[in-house]
Amino acid sequence: MKSDGVYKRWYRVARFVIGIFYRLDIQGQENIPDGAAMVCANHSSRVDPFLIAFALGINRHVRFIAKISLFKVPILAGILKRLEMISVDRNTNDVSTIKSALRVLKSGEKVAIFPEGRRVGDVSKGVKANPGAVKIAERADVPVIPVFMPRRKPLFRKIPIIIGEPYCIEKQPEKRTAEDYRELADSMMDKINSLDPEADI
Repeated sequence: MKSDGVYKRWYRVARFVIGIFYRLDIQGQENIPDGAAMVCANHSSRVDPFLIAFALGINRHVRFIAKISLFKVPILAGILKRLEMISVDRNTNDVSTIKSALRVLKSGEKVAIFPEGRRVGDVSKGVKANPGAVKIAERADVPVIPVFMPRRKPLFRKIPIIIGEPYCIEKQPEKRTAEDYRELADSMMDKINSLDPEADI
C-alpha cells in the first residue's frame, strides 16, 4: 500500500530524532500476534504514540485513534491523513470512528488507542478507561494487546516499553450493558498497569 511507504519514511525520521532523547528498552515483542489486533496502552506524554509505533516495529503500520482537534492543525492534519490515522470526536458518539477502526481491523491491520482518553500523569486521580476499545475489539473479534510505559519518561534515560500477552474479549450470548463494558475497560487497564515492573504484586 502507498501509505505504508509514507509510514516507513516518517517512522525512520521519528525513530532517529526521538532516539536522540530516549533509550528504549522494548520488552515482549514476541507477544505481538500476526494480523489484526487492538493495541491499548496507558498515556502520559506526547511522545507515547511514537514509542508505541517503535515497539511494534517498522513493518507494522499501526493506525492510531487520535482526537479530532489534531486533524485541524495545519500541516499535522495532512500528515495524519496520509498516515491513515483515525480521528475521534470525544464529545459525541462518533460512529465514523468505529467504522474506520473496524475497516482497518477487518483488513488484518492493527489499531492503537489510549483508553484513558487523555494524558494522565498521576493515576491516583482515578481516571477511568473509555470502553470504546473493548467494544471495537469485541465487535471485530480481534485480540487486545496491553502495553505499559512508565508515566515519567526522563530524557536520556532508559524507557521500558512492555508488551503484554494478547487476550480476547470473551463472547456472551446476551447483549452487554454499559456497566459490563465499563468493567471490561477497567479489567483492560488492570492488565496494562500490571505490566509495570514496579507495581505491587
